[in-house]
Formats: sequence, C-alpha cells, structure tokens
Amino acid sequence: MDRALVLAFLRELATHNHKAWMDEHRADYQQARTEFMALLRTLLDGLQQFEPETRGLTPAEVMYRLHKNDRSQRDPETYKRHMSAGLKPGGRHSPWAGYYVVLEPGGESYVGAGRWEPEPQQLARLRQEIHYNGPAFHALLQDPEFKRHFPAGLDPSDALKTAPKGYDRLDPDIEWLRLKRFFVWRAIPDAEVISPDFPARVLESWRAAQPFVRFLNEAMKS
Repeated sequence: MDRALVLAFLRELATHNHKAWMDEHRADYQQARTEFMALLRTLLDGLQQFEPETRGLTPAEVMYRLHKNDRSQRDPETYKRHMSAGLKPGGRHSPWAGYYVVLEPGGESYVGAGRWEPEPQQLARLRQEIHYNGPAFHALLQDPEFKRHFPAGLDPSDALKTAPKGYDRLDPDIEWLRLKRFFVWRAIPDAEVISPDFPARVLESWRAAQPFVRFLNEAMKS
C-alpha cells in the first residue's frame, strides 16, 4: 500500500479543488482511491476479528465519497480535502456508533470512534443509560488503554449550556449528560500515516475503543 501517494494526491487536490482539474487527473484519483481502498480492506480484515458487528462489510460500503454533497454557495471547493471511511454496522451511513479513519495531509489525518451526532431519540437513550449506569460509563472513559489512545477524551465544545430536559443541573453526571456528541479521535502526523505499522496502530486504537462503541450501540438500541 502506498499511502504517500494518497497524501500526495490530496495535497494537489487542495491546491486545485475544482472539477476541471479533477477531470484532467482522473487517473491519479483512481490510483489514490485504489490505495485507500486497499488500506480499508486491511483494516476491515483486522477489525472484523474483534468486532463481529462489522463482518461482511466491504471497502466500498464504508468509504465516504470525495465529492461534497452539502456544499453551500459560499464554498468554492467541489471536493473534500481528505479520504475517509466509517466502519460501522450497516456501512458508512448507518445510524450506529463505529470506527473512523481519515487521511488528510499536513497532520490532519485522524483515527476515531463513536457516534458524531446521535439522532434525538438516540441521544435521549444515551443520556438515560449514562444516568442509570454512570459507573460503567466512567470506567470506560478512565480505562488506561482508552486514555492512552484518545487522551483528549470526549469533546465538550458543542455541549448544551444547561441541563437537558428532565435532568437536574446538579446531577453528578451532568458533564456527560450535556453532550451532543459521543466521539473520540486522535490526530495522526503524516510520518505515521506512511509508516509500515500504520494499519496496526489504527486497529490498536479501535480495539481500545471497542467497549466504548459497544456501550453506545447497546444504549441506542435499548
């Protein structure tokens, strides 16, 4: 796998982010896409060894499109500046928590896990589970392996300013009940992306996050 080729293509795309350039460099895109798909095949093979809910998924089912689907009139760029995938039960667009990998030059790559923006009903179930089963949730976040791979923990930047409806603002778990995203991630420098052990490092991070992902999915399905 030549991940340096993927990063090189994405650097050029960031400089020439329009359809005319892409049309001229379609072969380069296809080569970069093939390399990224090969990475996903390796990651799926490894993930499916310890995450049975992802068995049967293919690279095509987990890779996100490069073309922007939600581009606004103010956004001059036609394409995303990264290649990415969501490896979760049902594929990339399923509503469940899962595992993520993003390649973007300049140290913008990352490995992640969880549920970015749960639907309202899912969010209500997550909050209820945390409220009823706080010790188990705390134990997941404090697990040494989990903290080693995701030292920043959960991102509170988009949290509610006050307690969600039905909860006391003095609840001991209010820090977590206010969250609207249940996602962790770790930035990856370019040198790590192109290193031979990159797939193994991603899988190690995902394995550390598996109990967290499982907690989220079991709560959202309940």
